Amino acid sequence: MSAVTTERKGDILVITANNPPVNALGFDVRAGLEAGIKEAQGDSTVKAVVIRCDGRTFFAGADITEFGKPLQEPGLPTVVNMIEACEKPVIAAVHGTALGGGFEVALGCHYRVAVPSAKLGLPEVKLGILPGAGGTQRLPRLAGVEVALEMATKGSPISAKQAKEYGIVDKLADEDSLTDDAIAFANDVADKRPLPVTSQMTANAEAGVFDAFRKANARKFRGFEAPEEIIQVIESTYDKPFQEGAERERQSFMKLIMGTQSAAQRHIFFAERKASKIDDVPDDIQKRDIKRVGVIGAGTMGGGISMNFLSAGIPVTIVEMSQEALDRGTGVMRKNYENTAKKGRITSDQVEKAMGLLTPTLDFDALGECDLIIEAVYENMDVKKEIFGRLDKLAKSGAILASNTSYLDINEIAASTSRPGDVVGMHFFSPANVMKLLEVVRGDKTDKDVLATVMALAKKIRKVAVVAGVCHGFIGNRMLMPRQVEANKLLMEGATPSQIDKVHVEFGMPMGPFQMADLAGVDIGWHRDPNRIEDVRDALCAEERWGQKKGAGFYDYDEKRNPSPSPRVMEIIDEWRAKTGTPQHEVSDQEIVERTLYPMVNEGALILEEGKAQRASDIDVVWIYGYGWPVYRGGPMFWADTVGLKPIVDALEKHGFTVSKLLKDKAEKGEKFN
Repeated sequence: MSAVTTERKGDILVITANNPPVNALGFDVRAGLEAGIKEAQGDSTVKAVVIRCDGRTFFAGADITEFGKPLQEPGLPTVVNMIEACEKPVIAAVHGTALGGGFEVALGCHYRVAVPSAKLGLPEVKLGILPGAGGTQRLPRLAGVEVALEMATKGSPISAKQAKEYGIVDKLADEDSLTDDAIAFANDVADKRPLPVTSQMTANAEAGVFDAFRKANARKFRGFEAPEEIIQVIESTYDKPFQEGAERERQSFMKLIMGTQSAAQRHIFFAERKASKIDDVPDDIQKRDIKRVGVIGAGTMGGGISMNFLSAGIPVTIVEMSQEALDRGTGVMRKNYENTAKKGRITSDQVEKAMGLLTPTLDFDALGECDLIIEAVYENMDVKKEIFGRLDKLAKSGAILASNTSYLDINEIAASTSRPGDVVGMHFFSPANVMKLLEVVRGDKTDKDVLATVMALAKKIRKVAVVAGVCHGFIGNRMLMPRQVEANKLLMEGATPSQIDKVHVEFGMPMGPFQMADLAGVDIGWHRDPNRIEDVRDALCAEERWGQKKGAGFYDYDEKRNPSPSPRVMEIIDEWRAKTGTPQHEVSDQEIVERTLYPMVNEGALILEEGKAQRASDIDVVWIYGYGWPVYRGGPMFWADTVGLKPIVDALEKHGFTVSKLLKDKAEKGEKFN
């Protein structure tokens, strides 16, 4: 069947695209649109044209699989220009999402009719590029420079109602009669002249708008090339002739798409989708029905985990040991929801609906009616084994038993039950109601349908799930450990906490190892004996320098939690340098990179070697969504490919590391991870 068809409705030619699943603007669709416009132009009885899409959405963007391949004409800019040059009114009938190239098609039309639920946007920036079919030129002319800057540099779609307010959408249609409404609109405007041609409109900008926008978003855009390029394109062309601006847009598009950042961001786009595929689990495997979830523990993690399911409309039974802890936990959950409502992200009705699905109880046996039970108590193997032993006796047949452990052995936990096939790890990241990553830990005996069910459920609760094998710390935390070990060694050898952290922040991480320790709590996992001091951390903990919560850790903090280097910490470090007799040297920023970031790549290679991750791109997804690795560097394994595996191996060997066989082999063969 053809990707694009045409049909007459009286004097109106309706061009319909049907290219599942998202009507991407691949070659067949572009050629079909071109043919449709030519048909309208060549038929004197056609008074106007409606462009619409079958399926769940208007054109949701370019065909990303064509990126990096030779372009087949007609290209999208050609098609959009042709639509705009049509001598008869062309109306876009928008439902679902008009994103990227799809939005640019709509901007090329003379009018836009949309259903209220439609979303419109330019998400190209999220792939490290900019709109390449006139988006940076037509949008400022139609909606103003400020709206264009906001939409093109941040990539978040806006609602059709907002688009109507901005003058982007001309008419809101009924949800159930979009095509009929668009045809009626086309009949109304069929004889109106001159046609509103977006590229011929004039864009205006207030003095200083570009610098003010840069300043307001400096933190958000830090490290990214595409947002600044978009600002520069709009700034230098908004008051120039359209053709001149379009040429500048095309040059910038080509520059960005050939760059490392765009390659990294596109890598993550595909990696996220690949992560949901489990090599030995068929897509059509029968999944278990999850109608109610049980959560053990109403602390920070338990409450956050529960909110994910409540927000997705899944009832939750949450169990605690004391009424006080239960009330405190559910109170925090309500407060979190109410804060989100205050920001306008949800309604007060949605708050009540979510909280109405929650059943708080002190009765452990109430978990017997749940289809999935997640244990979220503190990291202690004996405690977890005791809980799973109890669950084994009361959970119904076929219920999935999950642990939110971040380090412990899922196989050992599963062995405390008579049904290890039902046991799986579900490692949420804190705050669990915000962080997108979910590490799904596959035990040696975890049933395939359990794995498939949890992965599908992750999508439902809007998590990005990655399968990990059983090893200490799984993927993310296991790779974090060598970084922390080396950071501590570098302190002893002459570096300062602020120098090490600065290197990581300049690399693009949200914070460095010592800032992270202060935020999490320097005392986490501490033995709690102030007289037993075996290293710098023990010395800090003995003085109650437990991090931000105490106003002192590796840094001193003011009342607003702003850090400053601590003279006392440097005294403690100097004492330990002297005590251990560690030789000092001038530590360079490059050495910090080689000794804290390269070992993470090495650990990632070991994880792959041992089969604890399915693919290198899964490791990248874990670090992007769980630890704030800069997306423009594409994750640790993709970044290693851009640095070159040979220089990484050489540096690791120079610093005395044992290098993974996989990493060494790939370096010798000139191969990459991705």
